[in-house]
Amino acid sequence: MKKPEMIIFDYGRTLLYQPGFSTSNGNKAIYPYINRNPRNISLEEYDKTIVELFAKIKAERGPILEIHEHNFLRLAMEYMDISLSVSIEEAEEIIMNGISQGAIMPHADRLIDYLNEKGIRTGVISNNCFSGNALKKLFDRLLPRNKLEFVLASSDYIFRKPHSMMFDIALQKSGLTADKVWYCGDSIEADVYGAKNVGMFPVLYEGRTDDNTNPFAHQNDNWIIDFEYLHITAWNELIDVLERMS
Repeated sequence: MKKPEMIIFDYGRTLLYQPGFSTSNGNKAIYPYINRNPRNISLEEYDKTIVELFAKIKAERGPILEIHEHNFLRLAMEYMDISLSVSIEEAEEIIMNGISQGAIMPHADRLIDYLNEKGIRTGVISNNCFSGNALKKLFDRLLPRNKLEFVLASSDYIFRKPHSMMFDIALQKSGLTADKVWYCGDSIEADVYGAKNVGMFPVLYEGRTDDNTNPFAHQNDNWIIDFEYLHITAWNELIDVLERMS
C-alpha cells in the first residue's frame, strides 16, 4: 500500500447519501410539469406505472448493464402518451431532487478539504441511472469545495461496476497507472473487487448516518476479501491513514 496520487470515490452512501429516499416523491415532483395528458392519468396512476415499468426494465437489464434516466423517461412518457413542459435534462434533475435532496456522509466535507490541501486528486464512479452531469450538480451543491475531475455514471457508459470498463475509463481520464490510484466505496462486490480487478488499491468504507433507509444494509454479507485492502468506518480514519503515510 503506497500513498495515492488520486482517490476515486463511489457516490451513494460514500461521499453523499439520500435521506428520505422515495421514488414516489420523485414522481410527485415531476407530475406538475405534464403539459399534455389526453388520457387524464392521475398522479396515483402515473406513479404506479413508473414503478412497474422500472421494475420490468431492471429485471431485464441484469446486474451489469445500466439504463439511462433520459431513455427511461422517453419510454414512460410515450407509453402513457404524456409530454412535459421541461426538457429531459431538466426533468431528470427535478426527479432526482424530488427523490431526495441529498446529504453528505459524516466528515465528507473535511475529507475533501484535506485531499485538496494535500494535492491528492479526486473523481467519482457511480452505478446510477442518473447522468454524470446531474450527479456533478449534486456534488457541487452539497460539497461546493470539491475538485472532482470527473463524475462517471454507469448510465452514460452502459456498464455497471464491478465491470472493468468504468474503472478503465477513469484511469484513462486520470492519466495515471492503476497502482497510483485508490478507490473507495461501500460495496465489496462492486467497489472492492471492481477496483482490485483493475489494479487500484481498494478501500471499503462502511460509514453510518442517522437515517435507517439504507437499501443496501446487507450487501456485504457473505463476502470474503482475501487480498490487501483498507477497511474504514469513518472518513477521519482515512485522513489519519494518509497522514501517517506523509
